[in-house]
Amino acid sequence: MGKGLVKVFCGEGQGKTTSSLGRALICAGSGKEVIVVQFLKGKQEGQLEYLSRLEPEIKVFRFEKEEAYYEDLSKEEQEEEVMNILNGINYARKVLSTGECDLLILDEILGLVDLGIITLEDVLKLLEVKDEEVELIMTGRNMPDALFPYVDYISKIDILKN
Repeated sequence: MGKGLVKVFCGEGQGKTTSSLGRALICAGSGKEVIVVQFLKGKQEGQLEYLSRLEPEIKVFRFEKEEAYYEDLSKEEQEEEVMNILNGINYARKVLSTGECDLLILDEILGLVDLGIITLEDVLKLLEVKDEEVELIMTGRNMPDALFPYVDYISKIDILKN
């Protein structure tokens, strides 16, 4: 299959998740297996119903248990959700190391770094275990400068008019 690239969709604008899901549709349409792990978006199962119809080619996981976005939770609820989020990170590590899919999307993983839930070193450790054939897409508002050497493709989505 070839070397799986590491891509980042970042910026203040909307469309990072949409762009990554567009790539997921292209891959699934080519017969490839796709796994999406979403962070910081809450459980919000209603939004996942449509994507669940695309299984088994595209599998979407949210490990968080609360309905609300992470930033809208109380401090106590956030502390509980951190454990669920870390379970999602562990799942992503397993997927990356085993080559369980052709494309893995870690939606808002860079937001986890921004919030201090995980460190940039945690992200780099994920890249270290990545099977070389797995394509990886990471999204989030901010692209840490230290991540540049490890990424093959960066797309920045900005707001030009609000």
